[in-house]
Amino acid sequence: MALLRRRRHDEIDPFSDLLFNTLLAFVMLFAIAFVAMNPKAKTGVIDAKAEFIITASWPDMNPNDIDTWVQDPAGNTVWFRSREAGMMHLDRDDRGLSNDTIVINGQQVVNPLNQEVVTIRGFAPGEYTVNLHYYETRDGQPVEATVSVVKVNPRAEVVYYGTKTLPRKGDEATLVRFSIDAAGGVTDVNTLPKTLVERMQ
Repeated sequence: MALLRRRRHDEIDPFSDLLFNTLLAFVMLFAIAFVAMNPKAKTGVIDAKAEFIITASWPDMNPNDIDTWVQDPAGNTVWFRSREAGMMHLDRDDRGLSNDTIVINGQQVVNPLNQEVVTIRGFAPGEYTVNLHYYETRDGQPVEATVSVVKVNPRAEVVYYGTKTLPRKGDEATLVRFSIDAAGGVTDVNTLPKTLVERMQ
């Protein structure tokens, strides 16, 4: 009788093992699905959010170096020796044809684009000034430069677009001055001259 009971117990064990293994498989699949639904967070990544984008450009392949200077209401000034000031960032400093050569597939290629970009990633109410400075020349010729100021949020809006000629090396010109109110609205857009370069050098 005892032998019969032991046999019946042994016969049930494989079924219990099958149920346990099936349950284990479901738990593992659930864990894998949970991990897949919650990807690991990227640490140290900060999305660069711009409120305003200021772009200065001059003719392609022009060898001369034009610099962008932007000052905020607190007097912080961004330029090539101070690429971050306040909430402003000089994202691209272009030196004409200097350092505009890149190697692609073993061949040197010249980047013809002359463009500098400043982003304002937050703002304080008050006046902002955008100047251009004819920093260096290779041909001694005047340079016609264009500046655009675009308000990015909540939608793209052109605040200013204009062109000015810088006659010779060392010349500075105010392209635009504009004010931002507490709500982020732009007011008082003008081109009254204001010197920035002499104050910083």
